[in-house]
Amino acid sequence: MFRDVTSMHVSRPAAWAAASVTRTVLTEIIDGARSAAAEEARKKLIPRDLVSAIGRNVEIEVGCQWYLHSPTFHGLTGVLYDAEGVIVSVRERRGARRPSAVAGAHRFEAGVRKLLRSQGVTAVPAMVRDLDGIASVFLTDLARDAAVVVREDGARRFGTVTPVTSGEPAAPPLPGESLRTPSARRAAGRTIGRDDVLAATRIQLFGGDLRRRALTEAREATRNTSAG
Repeated sequence: MFRDVTSMHVSRPAAWAAASVTRTVLTEIIDGARSAAAEEARKKLIPRDLVSAIGRNVEIEVGCQWYLHSPTFHGLTGVLYDAEGVIVSVRERRGARRPSAVAGAHRFEAGVRKLLRSQGVTAVPAMVRDLDGIASVFLTDLARDAAVVVREDGARRFGTVTPVTSGEPAAPPLPGESLRTPSARRAAGRTIGRDDVLAATRIQLFGGDLRRRALTEAREATRNTSAG
């Protein structure tokens, strides 16, 4: 996926961190869909379980570009108007060029099926394809943001957003939550490192338990490797 968006070198810890974050996100999506299916006494997931899971948990609304290309989400992506108040069709919103993340969505099918089995469920082909597509788009976005962090100090420039409940204090940052210093980034050159992927994760996942868990599990997955 990194090769689709950047010519930069990607360190092994960065690749492992990206895979870990994507796995954590997919696990959360599957868990929500599994809960929806359980209400109907089913263990085989169907597309409406995915829609239900996303409706119940805004944290798992990721890889949204996939929604425009999946029949599951037709009619559910809202109405978009242009500057003149004319409705923009789904075809126009997709664009003339098919994104590489969508075109190559099939590449994660084996991993998705393995993850489903580990959660004790199966899924109809359409559901597998949706999970596959969401994973592909999410990982592509993650790779793109990691490249921006290296090239333009993007996470520092764009900042991060942490939603909190009114009247409650914001959760403290995780250890190592601060971004690498400019001098450290210059030392890394044009290599995407683990910390760049973690910074990209904070951009892609807007706070909450899922982001904290994704960061923690990615750090754990790369504990015995260099952060380079």
